[in-house]
Amino acid sequence: MNKDAVLERARAYIAREKDAHFRGEVETLIAREDWKELTDRFYQNLEFGTGGLRGVIGGGYNRMNTLVVKSATQGLAAYLRKAFPEKAAAGGLSAAVAFDSRRYSAEFAEAAALILGANGIRAYLFSSLRPTPELSFAIRTLGCDTGIVITASHNPAQYNGYKAYWNDGSQVIPPHDEGIIQEVNAVTGIKEIDKRTALEKGLLTIIDKEIDVPYQEMVRRRLFRPDLIKEKGREVKIVYTPLHGTGAFHVEAVLESLGLTVVTVPEQREGNGEFPTVSFPNPEEAPALALALKLGKEVGADVVMATDPDADRLGIAVPDRSGDFALVTGNQLGTLLADYLFLSLKETGAMPAKAAMVNSIVTTGMQKLVARSYGAECIECLTGFKWIADIWRKSEAAGSPTVVYGTEESYGYLVENEVRDKDGVSAAALTAEMTLYWRSKGKSLLDRLDELYEITGYWEEMGISKYFQGPEGPAIMKGIMETYRKSPPAVLGGVEVEKVRDILDSLWRYPSDPSRTDPVDLPKSDVLQFYLTDGTVVSARPSGTEPKIKFYASCRAEVGAGGLPAAKAEAARKLAAIKRDIAKVID
Repeated sequence: MNKDAVLERARAYIAREKDAHFRGEVETLIAREDWKELTDRFYQNLEFGTGGLRGVIGGGYNRMNTLVVKSATQGLAAYLRKAFPEKAAAGGLSAAVAFDSRRYSAEFAEAAALILGANGIRAYLFSSLRPTPELSFAIRTLGCDTGIVITASHNPAQYNGYKAYWNDGSQVIPPHDEGIIQEVNAVTGIKEIDKRTALEKGLLTIIDKEIDVPYQEMVRRRLFRPDLIKEKGREVKIVYTPLHGTGAFHVEAVLESLGLTVVTVPEQREGNGEFPTVSFPNPEEAPALALALKLGKEVGADVVMATDPDADRLGIAVPDRSGDFALVTGNQLGTLLADYLFLSLKETGAMPAKAAMVNSIVTTGMQKLVARSYGAECIECLTGFKWIADIWRKSEAAGSPTVVYGTEESYGYLVENEVRDKDGVSAAALTAEMTLYWRSKGKSLLDRLDELYEITGYWEEMGISKYFQGPEGPAIMKGIMETYRKSPPAVLGGVEVEKVRDILDSLWRYPSDPSRTDPVDLPKSDVLQFYLTDGTVVSARPSGTEPKIKFYASCRAEVGAGGLPAAKAEAARKLAAIKRDIAKVID
């Protein structure tokens, strides 16, 4: 894009942006003639994808700002009115809006709520920061037609985002996501209303405790052993960090109301969009848990817990036999929770006749074996909790199987039906109970995990993310996926590729027999999976919210005469070899 085109778009933005801060940023860049930065902010519009918006905060069409949020909400409102014309005509449409602790989250949320109100859609806006799972709960509790949460999940401080939800409390999926995108892209004008008028006309309602209280009650109801908690709960010490996000209010309230001992990291307890003590507020990353682990050692914690800024993800660490804390991966905690849920349902006589769990196609295969050990089914779906929610919803409509749990490798867990997105708060409560349960049996979570490895074999996973920033990034990512698709590797990590699942083309392919194909029964998505002859699965998937390609590898090693140490060494060797082969393509 040449300078004249950039300048034209920048001036058009300045004319439309009512927020003085964001408008001033662009005016300053023009005065400085900073064409590199201006080009990056205006060479494209920040894309409203299937998951909503996510981008760097700042002025410009390729940034997260008030104008971009308003435009997105105008498109969502237009689609909603078309989807429910009779309800719209009667003035019966409603939406819930929540936000996390990030910079401008409160401002973006209020702006979105007022755009909804201007379009005749009653907006229920939380009075202050709340977790994403509570937004999903609010949609279902209030009977809303849609929902919005302002968050960039676990991204660095310079980011913010916008997620759109449907009336079942889950993030939008086809055909609604595509319809919303079309309406967002077609926006030429934005309807607006001021806050005072919206409140007076009943188009804006501020909510808090009327949702907080039933949400916490629901989380407590999902526990299995209140008597055990009442008797021995004080024996378990929990160190918790919300990583400057939304989680402290609910996690502390729920756990403390059960009589559990919770010590929150003081430096990270309050919401702060600058995330001053961490580079990435991501419970998957060891550095983010540094303060919590330090405090855990000081107080002798049985488990350290961390939720991400919008409290939909949970990461934990537990002491090993040496006294140090071992980080538990999302795959491992997901497996432990699956085991505990099925075990508890069985022990309490509440196991459905045909029970099932749902996990994503890049989640460990270990969970399928654990589910089968309890006579349950493990259903796979595309990456993203909206697909887990979709299967949960369909199972309810069909009446069988009964889904009791959903999880994905990226630290997401859902243990209740009242929410249709991953929930770090309820996962934290159930993890606390699970820790207490195994402690009462003389075991730690790591001890139980080792027992499961003896049953299923040792499983280890690896993730690699490669970022491709700037205007040329999308083309590079597309080229890498096309290379893999047209010329798939015959060998990865020294092991032969037996078959390839191309979910975009909806086909299974077989390198040893190019003429053979089989259909793939999943919605189309740009994902390639390579199934190796030893059972290892390697997947490649461009992110739907960030400029990166994510690679996943999950491998299993038999636990033989050498025990777990030998199996772990074998898995590590396999994963290192696969990592080298992937690096040859992306570096």
